[in-house]
Parts: sequence; C-alpha cells; structure tokens
Amino acid sequence: MNATVRLLENVARATVGVHSQVPTTHVSAAIGLGTDRRGTGTIVSPDGYILTVHYLLLGAQSVVVTLASGEQLSARIIGKDYNSGLGLLKIEGSQLPWLEVVSSQNCAVGQEAFTVSSLGGEKRCADAGIVTYTGPFDAVWEFVLDRSVCVTASSLNIGFSGGPICDNLGRVIAVSYLNFADIGRAILGIPGENYLAARDELIRYGRRTTSPPKAWVGILTYTMREHVVVAGVMPGSPGDKAGLQQGDLVITADGRDINERRILYDVLGSHQPGDSIQVKVLRNNRIFNLEIPAVRAEDYFA
Repeated sequence: MNATVRLLENVARATVGVHSQVPTTHVSAAIGLGTDRRGTGTIVSPDGYILTVHYLLLGAQSVVVTLASGEQLSARIIGKDYNSGLGLLKIEGSQLPWLEVVSSQNCAVGQEAFTVSSLGGEKRCADAGIVTYTGPFDAVWEFVLDRSVCVTASSLNIGFSGGPICDNLGRVIAVSYLNFADIGRAILGIPGENYLAARDELIRYGRRTTSPPKAWVGILTYTMREHVVVAGVMPGSPGDKAGLQQGDLVITADGRDINERRILYDVLGSHQPGDSIQVKVLRNNRIFNLEIPAVRAEDYFA
C-alpha cells in the first residue's frame, strides 16, 4: 500500500469514535444490539456532519463522539437511511478536518484500499487491503444492498464499524458496515454513492423521501440446502404477530417458490408498507398459510 503517513494522518483526523446510549426498553436493545454501542464515524463536511452506520443510532437517547484529539462532543442525530444502512450525525464546529465521499462505481476488484476505525476514545486502527468484491449483499436480517464493497483486512483489525474505506487518495469510497476480520479477514462496506444520493434528504427530512420505503416484517433467515429457514422473529414485529416462528421453513411467498434468501427479500421488496404478504411455511411436518401485514422498519424502531 502506497498511502503516505500524511495521508493516513489526514484520514485519522477526520475519523471519530461514536458512543451511543440506548434505553433498555427500546426494541433494538432486545435483538442483540444492546444499550451501550460503540462505533466509528467520518466527518464529511467542515461544519461537522458525520457519516456512520444507522444501527448505532437506533433508539439512541444520547450520542457522544470523540475526535482524534481526544475532545468529546455531543452529537445530534440528523437522519437514518434504513434502505442503505447509513446514519448521519452533526456536531457543532467549523473548519473541522473532513473527507470527501465519492462513488464506488469506478472501484475495481484488485484496487488498493485502506480503512481507519475507532478502537474507543481517540485510539484509531488503520489497515491496508485490496478490494475483493463489488456486488450484491444480503444479510440474515432483512437488509439488502444491490452493490457492496468488500476489502481484505488483517485478523488484528478489531476496530469498530462505521468508519471510512478509502482509496489511495484518501477519499471515502464506502462505509464499513460489517467487520469480518476475525473470521474471514474482510470488511464489508456500504458504497459512497448511497450517501451521495441520500445526503440532502437526510439533512432536510431526517430520512429518504424519494426512494420508496421497503416492506418489512421483522424476521431473521438463512439459506440451507436450497431452503430458507426462519432463524428468529423480532418480538412484536409483523412476522411475530402473524405467527411466524423460529425454525419455520419458508416454502412460498406470494406464490413464488423460495429456495434462497435473496428471492424472499425480493418478494418483500416488491411490496409497500401496508401491503399483506402471503407466506406458506412448513412447521413440524405441517403446512401453515400466513398473511403478514408489512410495515416500515423505521416505524418499528422509532
């Protein structure tokens, strides 16, 4: 990696630690996110807008960011984009160190990249790697990216997610979303173009307004031998209320055969919140036909 020390220093100065506190009563605290969350953010404007991942901010009562200097500042939640998984914060300031966010569309497999992440407080972790994948991604929870950016990472990279994935000019091409360094030596990122498309709406409205909200039912799933299995159901979610249970095997959704998770998510994505989705599941050798009224994820996590 040919990134100079000065380049790394510039990126590190624009990287912040993010610490959010969430009440125990919030629904997100019960699904594995906890109440004391730590992550990374990137200052993306000289007046203090900070880009991070939205799951750090779900239900947060307070957010404190720590600058590279060690100074701690209270941050306001400006907006959350549930479709892309990005979140935007704001601190008071002017002429702050900041990084430019660019589209990843010109990013190619084999290209050099580097990451900077918070280790808590003012401590930072830098790691060099290469881009190994640019393509679709779907998660156990109901989350889909039509394009993601995956870069190699050292097994010693224990930095918190939400920080910048940069090209060799120090520009942010993606935001670190999941750190698999300890098991797969990789970091998966949300491409910069998602922020560029959402920025103005997040600042003005706190959410996306031009892209339609996706139908959400509150399930966790995995694919096994060309079958999709329900790994969990979020308490009080539409899936829970409709009777979905952990261990259910999803046979069809809206009459479409479901043999991989992405197909199920595509069916959900074809609906608007308020629509009812017809799902057929196999449970204990019995068939159950369920009608699930979808909602907006942001309403559930409000």
